[in-house]
Amino acid sequence: MERQITMRDGIKLFTSIYVPKDNSDYHPILIERTPYSCAPYGEDKWKDYWNSYQKAYLKEGYIMVIQDVRGRWMSEGDFVNVRPFNPDKRTNKDIDEASDTYDAIDWLIKNIPHNNRKVGVFGISYPGFYSTMAAACNHPALVAVSPQAPVTNWFIGDDFHHNGAFFIMDGFSFYSPLGSGFGLPHPHPTSVPPNTIDFPIHDNYKFYLETGPLPAFSKLMGDSVSFWKDLYAHPNYDAWWKARDARNATKKLQPAMLWVGGLFDAEDNWGAWNSYKAAEKNNPGKEFNKLIMGPWYHVQWANSDGTHLGNIGFGSNTSIWYQQNMEIPFFNYFLKGIGDVSKIAEANIFLTGANEWRQFDQWPPAAKEDKVLYFQEDGKLNWTRPKSVTSFSEYLSDPSKPVPYTEDVHFVRTREYMTDDQRFAERRPDVLAFKTDILPEDVTVTGVVTADLLTAISSTDADFVVKLIDVFPDSLSYNNVNIYSDKDPLSIYPMGGYEMLVHGEVLRGRYRKSLEKPEPFVPDKIENVKFNIGDVAHTFKKGHRIMVQIQSSWFPLVDLNPQKFVNIYEAGQKDFQKATIRIYHDAKNASNILLPVLKK
Repeated sequence: MERQITMRDGIKLFTSIYVPKDNSDYHPILIERTPYSCAPYGEDKWKDYWNSYQKAYLKEGYIMVIQDVRGRWMSEGDFVNVRPFNPDKRTNKDIDEASDTYDAIDWLIKNIPHNNRKVGVFGISYPGFYSTMAAACNHPALVAVSPQAPVTNWFIGDDFHHNGAFFIMDGFSFYSPLGSGFGLPHPHPTSVPPNTIDFPIHDNYKFYLETGPLPAFSKLMGDSVSFWKDLYAHPNYDAWWKARDARNATKKLQPAMLWVGGLFDAEDNWGAWNSYKAAEKNNPGKEFNKLIMGPWYHVQWANSDGTHLGNIGFGSNTSIWYQQNMEIPFFNYFLKGIGDVSKIAEANIFLTGANEWRQFDQWPPAAKEDKVLYFQEDGKLNWTRPKSVTSFSEYLSDPSKPVPYTEDVHFVRTREYMTDDQRFAERRPDVLAFKTDILPEDVTVTGVVTADLLTAISSTDADFVVKLIDVFPDSLSYNNVNIYSDKDPLSIYPMGGYEMLVHGEVLRGRYRKSLEKPEPFVPDKIENVKFNIGDVAHTFKKGHRIMVQIQSSWFPLVDLNPQKFVNIYEAGQKDFQKATIRIYHDAKNASNILLPVLKK
């Protein structure tokens, strides 16, 4: 059935409701709230549940509900991107996504026959954001929520910014009329997708480089995409951005919470880790607030194949394991009162490299030891602090020839780049590579990895990209991995010497001291650039090497830094300049990377 559910301020939200024909029992309700459409529309048409793992919920007799959020598709009202959570709602005009969820749940349990008055909410990515907001509504019927890869903070780590650096390719392709057209106006309810046009060039490196500075992208975007204007109007982490941090909604959570994410999620990896951590901090003693992180690209855990990503195999179908052992038992237990959740530990983490699930009582694990790997002369990396009086490695960063994020020519940003072979980057003169000797034993990293750079640059700003890499033994042959390359199904990839990207992150240098108050560099002055490159769960196997690569562009994932302290959103071509970047590795200025190593 399809219904327009009235919110407290009179706005009606379009809702598709799939109700079991069996009236002999009472059924739980499972909701997804989405900005991406309830399609197919029409009561004679059905969402294709039977071709996904969610058919299990139909078999279990769930009432499945999908709702177009306020201002999207067939729902009325004004859409607001990552609408801020309002904890102080006093009148019916004080609405947010939490209040909309509350009102939807209230209507459903009062108007859908044969429901058992127990409700769950789940969703991935943007619907993950709405799941977090749903948990904050605290309707008494809402007993279980699973935000999955939840959009959480679009300035610090998710989707469109990482540590203040603008992820131009994802942002522009998502909002623009040349891409998905998500940002185009939506003045009236409609089931018709927006009109979009094709990009003129299908080589993303060429297109984004030749388009030029950010004002040129603003011109291509046009005047109708309001959120694009907001991005340009708020270049720093100000109050506007802070209000849009979904972690604001993680206090006093009543439902059981199951946070889910992918280690190789190119979009919302940060949100999964950090929303869970915020919920832990804000709800001390909460009985069920659990975390699951698998070896997945964005949404892979909801697909049928979780055996590999790109050239890297995981030894089993991790997606099916998750669905059958984690998500479905979670909702069955809390919504139907069947089964148990004893197998769901506090932190259920897949260790890549070792290819095994591990369960921990907390995250990061208590049994980890922070160990420092120091950069050395001649591209070496080891546990000993350098002794040289003065030592550094340097490269010339040229915005006209930025370092690509992958060696392929393509247009759509790949998901496989998160585990791609980094040998192409090591061969460039504007990428520094430091690596250990062959490891005599396994090294398992579980927790936040921190880059601590002592650097001097010849300009007043620069980006710093740090990549943690697993270097495979040269002796590996094609058959050791036995995974066909996604790039060419007729050939397998040579894995000997493979440089697997484990995790990488960027910091816009101006934010090295504060995301709120950027500061220019003093040219040629040695400064500390220290930042988290993210949570990692990976085993570097005996016989492998650990590598760290450092560069100042990651294109076109990240927009080009002019390497001059100007407002990048207003910068012109004349502002772009080359910069010499020095990374010091001597006794006084010992650049390093901190690894949280799991004790044996």
